[in-house]
Amino acid sequence: MRKLVFVAALVASSALAAPAFAQDSDANAGGFHVGVIGGLDILRPGSSEDSDLRGDDQSTEGFLYGAEIGYDIPLGDKAFVGVEGEVSKATGKVRYDTPDPNDFGYGQVKTGRDLYVGGRVGFLASPTTKIYAKAGYTNAQLHMLASDGTTVLEDRYNLDGWRVGAGVEKSIGSNTYAKLEYRYSNYKDANLEYANGATTNQFNVDTDRHQIVAGVGFRF
Repeated sequence: MRKLVFVAALVASSALAAPAFAQDSDANAGGFHVGVIGGLDILRPGSSEDSDLRGDDQSTEGFLYGAEIGYDIPLGDKAFVGVEGEVSKATGKVRYDTPDPNDFGYGQVKTGRDLYVGGRVGFLASPTTKIYAKAGYTNAQLHMLASDGTTVLEDRYNLDGWRVGAGVEKSIGSNTYAKLEYRYSNYKDANLEYANGATTNQFNVDTDRHQIVAGVGFRF
């Protein structure tokens, strides 16, 4: 955990260290942008789940990595709105001796892909710095692990939920930027997809996700 926090902080501080030529850029020019992201991902049961395992609350912690695309529209000289999409994966997983799915809420799992689409709104704190809030829809997967001692089976949970967050974006060149975000996601609905493609009916869950993400990208 300490190593992951250190890595996230190091990436963030490096990404937001803007060189002098950033002063020539226009942070509120609008248009398309694409980028890559990386950071800390923490997934854990929500308040309605009993996650007591060996006396501690169970969670998965891992490194998040992915790509993003978006489009911003200026609102005057200082404000903007935008739409954005993201695909990412994370390395977190939870493994333990008991097969009881009530621990952690899902059993033995590892995190899979995460899709996000939403919007953001913000303002210019300086000619090269944007401050913004974001919100949207997220769909995540968890890979459920099971073994009979010889064969390992992987089925998938598909989770639907919402995400909110806030961030700062800094121009580091005429067409490039770096950013730092905090995002919180909550998943309320899920189904189980088996290896043969069959799925269960949707059922209720309560799963929280916390992410600290740094990114760099290109505007065009």
